[in-house]
Amino acid sequence: LAGYLYHSLREKIMPLEDEIIVYPAHGAGSACGKNMSKETFDTLGNQKKTNYALQEMSQEQFIKEVTDGLLPPPAYFPENVMMNIKGYESLDVVMDRGLSALSPEKFEEVANQNDALILDTRNAQIFSEGFIPNSINIGVDGGFAPWVGTLILDIKQPILLVTDLGREEEVITRLSRVGYDNILGYLEGSFDSWKNAGKEIDTIRRITADVFANELKQNNNKVLDVRKEGEFSGEHLEVAESLPLAYINEWIKDIDDSEHFYIHCAGGYRSMIAGSILNSRGIRNFTEIAGGYGAIAKTDLSKTDFVCPSKS
Repeated sequence: LAGYLYHSLREKIMPLEDEIIVYPAHGAGSACGKNMSKETFDTLGNQKKTNYALQEMSQEQFIKEVTDGLLPPPAYFPENVMMNIKGYESLDVVMDRGLSALSPEKFEEVANQNDALILDTRNAQIFSEGFIPNSINIGVDGGFAPWVGTLILDIKQPILLVTDLGREEEVITRLSRVGYDNILGYLEGSFDSWKNAGKEIDTIRRITADVFANELKQNNNKVLDVRKEGEFSGEHLEVAESLPLAYINEWIKDIDDSEHFYIHCAGGYRSMIAGSILNSRGIRNFTEIAGGYGAIAKTDLSKTDFVCPSKS
């Protein structure tokens, strides 16, 4: 496929006029590509100058560049293909079912009766301070749909939502776009209604990068880096172990919960997803780092604490 792409780009696209406007099919963070710009449009001429894949190179070089570090497609991709072929429920039906406002008591009842996954789409910091036990946090303000598709393996999984007030319809729509249509309802009043009802709540210990730096100097606890392999190889903490979030369903079985460990990503979004999954499966002896590697790199840790081959 990369070989076909090489020829289609060079024989069909690059000969076109530089003034032609190019719109991306997907934005930055999509699982469909790498080094994807955050811009929503560009000229073909500028892409010819700045896009790594459009520079002068052989077909063999191109294939290596395009495929190097590219993760396997999320599990929901082939499922979506079959849904497009066989058909799927009307969005109106999906929306009517998903927009069922459930009281805390009814929410708990539906969760237990249907073995539903509780998906909390609030901000990572807010989530860490209090959530329904066994909830999974995938914030709607981030790479929401791709991470849902990567980590929730059963596309028919019954799901109950905890969202920010007023964002229920947005979340249901975005889930439906990637085939997750089995939404059974949402918590009326968001998490506050659960807390006010006196229901059990859970928390995740989250600390700043500065606190982490001080603690790291005083102990030899493990550090798990859940960024992509390419991010890790670019630069990382010397003591960190690379365990990409995309593969958490594989590596989680090897985690030793008897030993405390720290967990971080680039900015705190993915590490809270990982933390919520670990917590939901009974692994709780960890601390998540707010701000991720971006914040850690600005602390007073010694330069010898980092490995930065790309900057050597």
